[in-house]
Amino acid sequence: MASKKFDELMSRLEEIVESLEEGSLPLEESLKLFEEGMKLVGTCSKKLEEAEKKVTMLVKEGTEGYTRKPFEVDEEEEG
Repeated sequence: MASKKFDELMSRLEEIVESLEEGSLPLEESLKLFEEGMKLVGTCSKKLEEAEKKVTMLVKEGTEGYTRKPFEVDEEEEG
């Protein structure tokens, strides 16, 4: 699963959520999909953390070169 791209993982996760939301699957299959979905969430979270670390390392500060700076999400963009 780790070799798949983030977008592929998210697409599969969306498929799983849609299937579970329909509510027409047998319990065993729902549990199996739920388990797969939870693994995907963990993998996606890990990939996002790695991306955040890379962004943090590449933030350029002034003309003095690159320095480490924490990654912050703009609250206006979230809403």
